[in-house]
Amino acid sequence: MQRFKLFLIVLMGLSCASNAIAKKDWAMWNSSDETNAAIIDHSTFDGFLKIYVVSNHPSGILRFRYADVSRRDSRGLDKYIAKMASIDPRDYRKLEQKAYWLNLYNALTLQGLLKAYPVTSVERDKSSRKRRVTVANKKLSVADIDQRILRPVWQDYKMVFGLSCASVGCPAIHAQAFTGANTDKLLKQYAREFINHPRGLTVSKDELRVSRIFSWYRNEFGAGDGDRQLIRLFSHYAEDSKALYILGFSGDIEYAYDKRINAPETRWPL
Repeated sequence: MQRFKLFLIVLMGLSCASNAIAKKDWAMWNSSDETNAAIIDHSTFDGFLKIYVVSNHPSGILRFRYADVSRRDSRGLDKYIAKMASIDPRDYRKLEQKAYWLNLYNALTLQGLLKAYPVTSVERDKSSRKRRVTVANKKLSVADIDQRILRPVWQDYKMVFGLSCASVGCPAIHAQAFTGANTDKLLKQYAREFINHPRGLTVSKDELRVSRIFSWYRNEFGAGDGDRQLIRLFSHYAEDSKALYILGFSGDIEYAYDKRINAPETRWPL
């Protein structure tokens, strides 16, 4: 019995040490060179998005034309990702880094879907762990970029609205790449667009139904104050007609998520 207890103590010690090393390892991304005025070029990705994002779909949700992507443009996307992987973002300012990680997340998502297409739905958790890239000699999944870099380093809930997982229920993929100069402005715009679309939020006197991303990212939106923090967030970005209903709502929030792929042929609503 004593040997077993000793074994458990040693095992717990190794686990704590491993966690401490892991946290220290991920903390490497929280550094920058604010004296470096250089700009990371995302024009290749920007051009790619402008060709294949459908901005006038009847659903009001931006779509991506996976079926129409040419081999040449697909290779161009691969080259863009490889170029980004060759950069150490820590050599740049934090504004450049934020745009870098948001673009890399979305580019990897599109790359993975293009290889799997045609598919009808996107399993967010599974696919985000399969797509990987090596940056600064460290292997990263799309989930790592989201959970271990963007969230802890920036602690900015608005970045959620810039990450597209390629499903109808996620924030949209836009026809514009992020840059150090436009990121904060675009994230505010995308937050407003998402919350004012039915897939982001619908409200009436008796019901408040919102996207499940607000549950997945609950800590980013402020978990300490229960649903009231979310209510304040929704009312801040909602149009006036919606905001009045939201502020007066006192029931339980319902969560929903549409995992169908955001291709043009996916209809809205069901």
